[in-house]
Amino acid sequence: METPVFLYALLGGLFTWGLTAVGAASVFLAQEPSRKLLDGMLGFAAGIMLAASVFSLLLPGMEMAASQGMVPWVPAVVGFLLGGGLLRLMDRFLPHVHLVPGAQEEGIRTLWRRTTLLILAITLHNFPEGLAVGVAFGAAGLDPTGAATLGGAIALAVGIGLQNMPEGLAVAWPLRRAGIGVGKAWFYGQLSAIVEPLGALLGALLVTQMLYLLPYLMALAAGAMVFVIVEEVIPESQAEGNGDISTFGVMTGFALMMALDVALG
Repeated sequence: METPVFLYALLGGLFTWGLTAVGAASVFLAQEPSRKLLDGMLGFAAGIMLAASVFSLLLPGMEMAASQGMVPWVPAVVGFLLGGGLLRLMDRFLPHVHLVPGAQEEGIRTLWRRTTLLILAITLHNFPEGLAVGVAFGAAGLDPTGAATLGGAIALAVGIGLQNMPEGLAVAWPLRRAGIGVGKAWFYGQLSAIVEPLGALLGALLVTQMLYLLPYLMALAAGAMVFVIVEEVIPESQAEGNGDISTFGVMTGFALMMALDVALG
């Protein structure tokens, strides 16, 4: 095991967690950001995640698969669907409630408060982002084909960090409106992303232990992120009738992440 791989993965996970804390810190402002702004930011986050899934995970993974003599699309398709399936299983059993107005509680029934279930929903959906960061840095450090680069991994971490800011905001402000104090609302908002450094370390560990499965692992991380985008982020961004703003945000986020990956990768 090469120490720098784990160090870089941990730093990447801490970076994305830190930007969640920055977004959650908006509760210290005197006025809550408008719903239009939030929906545009959520669309922006979805666009970044979508582009990161394609340019930082799926395409390099297929290139690696081809260099290893595999049929390139096989690990991409298998891993992608497996990633979405795993998130669906977690979504099915972990108690949580989505941010969409009027959403019903999901998962195993509990007596936990709705605010706790809201935090769990964001925590559940932050894990694959951390996993993706760890897999990307692990691939950059250990992939002998050179398809995955350190610049590409950094671009992925930057992109996920940027899209975490509106997520931190989207968690902290509902808690503030529910009567929770500013300090606690910020604390719980940033706490929702604490799994990202842990997910990053797990992703790096999986890569170092199962290098031959790297194309599958990269596609798995991409599938998990796309599941989150389609099941949670985009519906929430369009739930209040700001579809045009949200869609423009998706386009902008996708374009920015695509440019980051090409420029740094």
